[in-house]
Amino acid sequence: MLRKEFLHTTSRIAAGGLLLPYLGCATKKTPADAADASAFRSNWAGNYVYRAEQVYEPGSVEELQQRMQEAGRKKALGSRHCFNDIADSPNVQLSTRALNKVIELDEVESLLTVGAGARYGDFSVDLYERGFAVHNLASLPHITVAGACATGTHGSGVTNGNLATSVLSFDLVKPDGSLVTLDRDHPDFPAVAVGLGAFGIVTQLTLELQPAFDVRQDIYLDLPVSALEEHFDDIMSSGYSVSLFTTYGGDTVSEVWIKRRTDREAPDLPADFYGARAATEEMHPIAGLDPVNTTGQLGVPGPWYDRLPHFRMGFTPSAGKELQAEYFVARTDAVAAMRALRALGDRIDPLLLISEVRTIRADEFWMSPAYRRDSVALHFTWKQEEPAVRALLPLIEAALASFAVRPHWGKLFTLESETLRQRYPRFDDFVALAQRYDPEGKFRNDYLDRTVY
Repeated sequence: MLRKEFLHTTSRIAAGGLLLPYLGCATKKTPADAADASAFRSNWAGNYVYRAEQVYEPGSVEELQQRMQEAGRKKALGSRHCFNDIADSPNVQLSTRALNKVIELDEVESLLTVGAGARYGDFSVDLYERGFAVHNLASLPHITVAGACATGTHGSGVTNGNLATSVLSFDLVKPDGSLVTLDRDHPDFPAVAVGLGAFGIVTQLTLELQPAFDVRQDIYLDLPVSALEEHFDDIMSSGYSVSLFTTYGGDTVSEVWIKRRTDREAPDLPADFYGARAATEEMHPIAGLDPVNTTGQLGVPGPWYDRLPHFRMGFTPSAGKELQAEYFVARTDAVAAMRALRALGDRIDPLLLISEVRTIRADEFWMSPAYRRDSVALHFTWKQEEPAVRALLPLIEAALASFAVRPHWGKLFTLESETLRQRYPRFDDFVALAQRYDPEGKFRNDYLDRTVY
């Protein structure tokens, strides 16, 4: 029986429920103010400028519902961390920045309800101090819960599903402005939870929690590629969350980040880890960058929120101005897929800042890149040379085609709907359901027309 009565014996995490200042879209209440938002009209990395005619920031769910009833196409705008046009609209963007409250913490049932505009880093410290944790985090905590779930965003760990797997229920404003709640018992839940913005605008989500835990993070340098290929599963299973950072030339993986829970895993790893050596100073994933903005390393235990991500709140994550792409293959195909990329190393490496390799447990969300297959995500952080990167992506996608590669929905890719339909068993069901929810296409945009419709 699903736990639906979770609003008893609750406590608010922050006074009044209001969280920290939000780095999202500028506050806009009327179209006349739109010119003042010019500094916020691009995504986080600055590679995409939104084309929406107007941007509004509803101060409440009721105001969002009223905006939804107005004419024109609508899209939700969150932390602006997508690298493509998924959050753009030909008419109106509705920022969720003001919907950033922690609504309820149910300490009896271990459930947290947050507004769609809440970022993981906004509430994690308070959550830890009250004795709770989310199961995993992405590489940076600056992203909104709703946006991360809608795009199938993930952390790493062979036993860890993507961030949407912790969602118990969510509220959704439909095209006519009506508000509905979907939970795991609802037949549409597996489609809408990773919904790509095709069904409506999420206003709040309830997450399952677990007891708080600490994590130690150890980094190893120069792992031989030959050892990785021979022991891939053992290496990726050596911690609660493991990431590889690499380029595709040379014969070593530059860094292995191993994050181990202190309540579950052995305290020490060998000094020699499959031929890699332990780092003796803190590292940044991108060679030459100051590790000041990375989370604690060198085996020093710390709270889950300050170890599971690679980057800390309050700092510019990663390199700042960059491009990102990410492709998912079955975990059983990981070694072969990485060999295929190494064959393109002379094309990839001149444009690459770093590539990250992570694992994700299979899930049941129809459009999740990890749908029904344990997966490995091959992530690329590119120099901000967009024409050259966009010209390279089709070559990467062709090299990975035999592995039924699936892209991250919020990052750069060139695969279109006909190809994607072959990669997702429930693709046509997703399209049909989205059309039932949104028969007039209020949430359609160029992105959905290109990749889904």
